[in-house]
Amino acid sequence: MVAHVGLISLSASLPSMPCLPRIGFTKRRPFPMAALSDDPVQEWILTEGKATQITGIRPVGGGCINLANRYDTDAGSFFVKTNRSIGPSMFEAEAIGLDAMYETRTIRVPKPFKVGPLRNGGSYIIMEYIEFGSSRSNQSVLGRKLAEMHKAGKSDKGFGFPVNNTVGSTPQINTWCSDWIQFYGEHRLGYQLKLAQDQYGDSTIYQRGQRLIKNMAPLFEDIVIEPCLLHGDLWSGNITSDKNGEPVILDPACYYGHNEAEFGMSWCAGFGGSFYTSYFEVMPKRPGFEKRRDLYLLYHYLNHYNLFGSGYRSSAISIIDGYLRMLNA
Repeated sequence: MVAHVGLISLSASLPSMPCLPRIGFTKRRPFPMAALSDDPVQEWILTEGKATQITGIRPVGGGCINLANRYDTDAGSFFVKTNRSIGPSMFEAEAIGLDAMYETRTIRVPKPFKVGPLRNGGSYIIMEYIEFGSSRSNQSVLGRKLAEMHKAGKSDKGFGFPVNNTVGSTPQINTWCSDWIQFYGEHRLGYQLKLAQDQYGDSTIYQRGQRLIKNMAPLFEDIVIEPCLLHGDLWSGNITSDKNGEPVILDPACYYGHNEAEFGMSWCAGFGGSFYTSYFEVMPKRPGFEKRRDLYLLYHYLNHYNLFGSGYRSSAISIIDGYLRMLNA
């Protein structure tokens, strides 16, 4: 999702949109939750965070929903996001996604430490503070590290994730499903198409999109799709490097899905030839990759249409119409 700076969550950096139905967040396992206190952030830092004093608190700019601060202490620095309008469920989902990627021990992500409620309403997340380097990550190293994460992060439950989360500020449904085509059609394309119909009354894109969903199975012929851990919203604003030049990815919308779906934001990710060469050395390209490529762009174009308006509609409808012609649907 575009419009992001630094370590701010994508959900933190997007403009608000009309209220959508609330979705439940089912926990894979309880993430550490703080007890209420006058300042639970400082309480955690000065106890479980092993600090004896906080030497400075500096705002980190870039967000328009969440507030973000760097806490400097005698035990190192912490990155903290707070939101006075929401409970812990959104940050809980973010933490579970970060933790899942962190546990693969492949590409660097900030380690989440604590999620909890604020005393007078709202919530917070505390995570590792990463000192960024002066340039973006090496494309070849990024491609290899991302492929290693996809290869290491597997699921025995099928496609989905232990919690629902958000892509930008849009709810993302991650109910487990054993069939990728069904999962992608229902919980990705279908969900976005229904939002467009409900929000804009766009029956044209809804009806054409549903025809595509019903007829897209031939695009997946002759391949076996294994669930891989995906970042889920990988664009240039969520890719950086640490001070040693190692790639860092941020602000995930994680789920287990087809690895090719990770390239759905490639239209604003800046992936070059060396990225794909290194990626496919670890995760070989499967037959039909080029034919499926736009199908994964479509999910994110639809999401941008739903978040930001009609400027993205033409890209989405063009992809849908192209596939309907290709599939004679």
